[in-house]
Amino acid sequence: MFLLRWFTNALLVILVAYVVPGISVASFWTALLVALALGILNAIARPILIILTLPITLLTLGLFTFVINGALFWLVSTVVKGFNVDGFWVAFLGAAVLWAFSFFTNVVFKTAKR
Repeated sequence: MFLLRWFTNALLVILVAYVVPGISVASFWTALLVALALGILNAIARPILIILTLPITLLTLGLFTFVINGALFWLVSTVVKGFNVDGFWVAFLGAAVLWAFSFFTNVVFKTAKR
């Protein structure tokens, strides 16, 4: 199941690069690295960042988590060669689109699992 989700997330990263101007992915291997890096950061750094920014997250009724997602997306673009994001707002939009696509695929996976 892990490999299927990793492969799907890599395809979604390529789709996001196709949909959002300002994001580019050099190859499918780069997309696999991006999906892996995003998965690791979302598992380790995202919970820590949410706890550290809890007051502003509560103040914005949770919407600040989109800013955190955009920042992590942008951070991955600085680490993975071949994955370019033109700025924070492009990363913010890319992360939001990736979230929407991931939400849809999670619904499909859960429906197929039943």
